[in-house]
Amino acid sequence: MKTVYVCSDTVTGIFSGIYDAWKTGRGEADCAIALRGMLEQQLFCDYVEVEETEHKAIAVENLIKKHLGRQAYWDIYHAVLAADKDKGDAILGTMLAARTLPDSTRIMEHLSHPKVEKVFELSRTVGGEAHALKGFLRFQELKNGVLYAQITPKSQVLTCLAPHFANRLPLENWMIHDKSHDMFVVHEAKKKWILIWDDMLDRKGSLEVSEKEARYSRLWKDFCKTIAIESRTNRRCQLQHLPLRFRPNMVEFTN
Repeated sequence: MKTVYVCSDTVTGIFSGIYDAWKTGRGEADCAIALRGMLEQQLFCDYVEVEETEHKAIAVENLIKKHLGRQAYWDIYHAVLAADKDKGDAILGTMLAARTLPDSTRIMEHLSHPKVEKVFELSRTVGGEAHALKGFLRFQELKNGVLYAQITPKSQVLTCLAPHFANRLPLENWMIHDKSHDMFVVHEAKKKWILIWDDMLDRKGSLEVSEKEARYSRLWKDFCKTIAIESRTNRRCQLQHLPLRFRPNMVEFTN
């Protein structure tokens, strides 16, 4: 009977599920990963709830880096962040396929394998969204002086964005709010960033922007309208360079 390991849609959850499946030594046809809340039950399967721990997640991370290589690890890690209910099973299948190769570090070259191909595509999708948000994300200064930005991504890309902005704004207090997944990345000046969930954040301060920020926002909107040439507007070209889904969180497109 096939065993399906049910876990949460987090890095710790999926890696813990892979840990339990890997430890059994069973093949791809005999085990699978399913995400809690996205489960489609099938006949003749044994469903097991995964005990999720940091120890298991770290063990799987080290296993991937040692036997599959760091590049494969980053492809797998990005795939974990994707918005796809079958990602856990694709990652497990990729790792089990790597176990059969003479050189497991070349697993991501085997795109003829459907699970490897899926991991590759998910990694590319997450990387593309994170890259786009590095340009489309907009910070606004709050009354308490903190720089605040909100995004509504499809994938859980906060851990991809945080190192980028921590490197560019090391002396600033800033936070990025992922409204799609109820998560925050918070950076205190001269310190390391941390990832927290919405229910863990103490929102004593208001999210109202400062007077200076409001003034500059108005100036920026007026500037964008002034330089626009109505007769040369190309909506199709605009959509190619700035998709509609990024616009609601950008100052230029807010009322």
